Amino acid sequence: MAAEMDLFKTPTEPSFFVGQVQSEIFTSPDSFYKVLIVSVEEANFDWNETEITVTGSFGDLSDDRTYHFEGQLVDHPRYGRQFQAQSYHINQPTSRDGLIDFLSGKQFSGVGKKTAEKIVDTLGTDAIAKINRDPHVLDSITLRHGVKQSIIENLQASQGMDQIIIGLNDLGFGSNLSSTIFDKYGDETLHVIRENPYKLAQDIDGISFKRADQVANQMKIAPDDPRRITAAIFQSLDDLTMATGDTYTSSQPLLSQTARLLNESGAGQVGVNAISDQIVALEKKDAINYEDQRIYPASLYKAEWQIADHLHRLMNAPEEELDQKMVDQTVDKVSVQTGIKYDPVQERAIKMALKHKVMLLTGGPGTGKTTIIKGIVAAYARLHQISLDLDEYKDNAFPVLLAAPTGRAAKRMSEATDLPASTIHRMLGLNGRELPTDMNARDIKGALLIIDEMSMVDTLLFKTLVQAIPTAMHVVLVGDKDQLPSVSPGQVFHDLLSFPEIPRVELTNIHRQAADSTIIPLAHAIKEGHLPADLTNRLPDRSFIKCHAPQVPSIINQIITLSAKRGYTAADVQILAPMYRGQAGVDNLNQLAQQSYNPPAKGKQEVAFRGQIFRVGDKVLQLVNSPENNVFNGDIGQITAVETGAKKGGKRTDTITIDFDGNEVNYGRQEWTQIRLAYCISIHKAQGSQFKMVLLPLVRQFSRMLQRNLVYTAVTRAAEKLVLIGEPAALVTATQHTGENRQTSLPQRLVTVWQRHDQLKSPLDKPIARPQHAASQVVPQIKSTDVLEPVAQSPAPDQPAILTAAMIEDQQIDPMIGMAGLTPDNC
Repeated sequence: MAAEMDLFKTPTEPSFFVGQVQSEIFTSPDSFYKVLIVSVEEANFDWNETEITVTGSFGDLSDDRTYHFEGQLVDHPRYGRQFQAQSYHINQPTSRDGLIDFLSGKQFSGVGKKTAEKIVDTLGTDAIAKINRDPHVLDSITLRHGVKQSIIENLQASQGMDQIIIGLNDLGFGSNLSSTIFDKYGDETLHVIRENPYKLAQDIDGISFKRADQVANQMKIAPDDPRRITAAIFQSLDDLTMATGDTYTSSQPLLSQTARLLNESGAGQVGVNAISDQIVALEKKDAINYEDQRIYPASLYKAEWQIADHLHRLMNAPEEELDQKMVDQTVDKVSVQTGIKYDPVQERAIKMALKHKVMLLTGGPGTGKTTIIKGIVAAYARLHQISLDLDEYKDNAFPVLLAAPTGRAAKRMSEATDLPASTIHRMLGLNGRELPTDMNARDIKGALLIIDEMSMVDTLLFKTLVQAIPTAMHVVLVGDKDQLPSVSPGQVFHDLLSFPEIPRVELTNIHRQAADSTIIPLAHAIKEGHLPADLTNRLPDRSFIKCHAPQVPSIINQIITLSAKRGYTAADVQILAPMYRGQAGVDNLNQLAQQSYNPPAKGKQEVAFRGQIFRVGDKVLQLVNSPENNVFNGDIGQITAVETGAKKGGKRTDTITIDFDGNEVNYGRQEWTQIRLAYCISIHKAQGSQFKMVLLPLVRQFSRMLQRNLVYTAVTRAAEKLVLIGEPAALVTATQHTGENRQTSLPQRLVTVWQRHDQLKSPLDKPIARPQHAASQVVPQIKSTDVLEPVAQSPAPDQPAILTAAMIEDQQIDPMIGMAGLTPDNC
């Protein structure tokens, strides 16, 4: 163990002192951070007092041991001079005489001075390090078994969590990351890092390849070490798929990105051939997957096959026999009950959801998706004689599950249906900080599952969801196919809509606000690739203020002032921007809006954190799922309290309290990375939400982000008022630029599984065989318009000629297709 510690030594020695812990005056419950009072026995800096306050990351410290603390003296504005420890060690002797005295001490039963001398003379002054590294070094010394065990056990007893934290401190990890690393690896922490420090980048959120590379450099790992090249390949593969949203990449981008990552540190040049060889080695181990010149992260490769397999399982499960007349009567009764006259497409959508195990529902704003969700729930409950009274299910699972990717989307869903809805993460029991895996999700229970905002659901999350759905459950997946795809890799809803075996309905008729709204027609015009002639006119619910990027902040400031006079609060007005940087970007507009809505004032508490000021009254955005606090990614709340300074017993606390619609949550300083100001947010973060008034700056500075689905998504966030600010040419550019669909293999996986399911299992069930058979199939590109047409039609020429009973039943295909002129006599 001591040898492991030696690997982590820093090249320069900071200030240090030696002493014993007198008391712990603060211990963080969430990390290894502590505030100690320590006696001072020896120091290499001027210190005239007998005790000193020490802060830092520590394990379990004993009050009867002497420790060697390294770090620096700092002047705290409130608590005065303190010692900020960067590392600490049990103060074990290193001289021959000191070691002999140490080993012959009371803690080592049976070891006298002569035995201690024999050990030190044989093993040297680094005897303790050698014994910790390999206890068998004592075999070369004639010792009684009991004495040998006493030495080993006593030395190992001091090498527990305390020494692990010491090692992590030596590596430069702060208290929060140290705690996360220890939670992951436990007692094996230092061993894991010594064996492969790059596992930190693979396993620990918040540790990048570059950070792991710094650790490896301290351990003198060679620049061309296979472990280093492997880690760079994994990092590059993740970076490329996250940047593009694709589920795979090709060799050239991967080689270039990996070479850049490996060589930019200056540690030494790594050639492309070495990287290529390692990619081949990883593919042979199934650590990554290669198929038809496509290279996949193993998790995404497996996820696409698992999605296809589980959808086939759900859709091919035995279905109950439903009398068509009963279905028709049920829908008619629900129409009367709700007072809603469904149009033919809406009626067909409800009936399809009742008859099929899995069904897709898509449509733009105002087309009635929420109305159909309510209709499906009511009709399903009536048809299966299920009560929707929550009080009847106190001890049992509610039979109808409603879920969405974000907290705000789930809340809107619940408000619209008067039924409980949750985030997908919470429904699956996923911690907000863990990636979906095969092992960490729980199976769900119920009869009917409806997922809204499906365009936001990425490949890994949908894989985890679909494998948790029981075979008997009915599933309805709802979304707007023209909105932005998920932030993480994949375009699941788009891919599912391209596969004709899954029943689907597209809602096209505009219902909501159809009489007066000009926002919804504008959104549909953008979706279709054109803009209305009245784009820059001032209309009752929307307007366009022309200006250039430098003028945007001033214009927005004026709008905030005018809207406040008309009763619009910060909660009502949401600024959306395509990018974070620039004069019209999220960061700058947030500071401007904060100054307008919530300026500093005497007595108003505030705190600075990573370039932002958090002040009582501020509007803030939650960035990650936190199910334990009932707060989720995308939730917007208001800061109600900021507390800093000392409390009872001298314990220091820094806390921000945020009110999320009546749910107050306390955030310690280590959790402040989970929030940011929310007066202005990115369009991606606004998905699943709606706001009374939306201010949308669009300037040519945003050129690389100006795409049709981005602007369409932003416009559809406005419920009552939309103010476009900037350059009309920027909106024209966005409307004309459709962007490129992401590169995924899910459509191919679906076709392969459906065609071959009875003859050949998916490649995931055949570990020896490579899935070239799947990749070699030519899968036609299916247009959404071909498979979403709500009226009966023949298959489009480029559509797979797969005739299913569902297509005939739903009047998508003429059952007599190809039989013109034939009679029974011809058979």
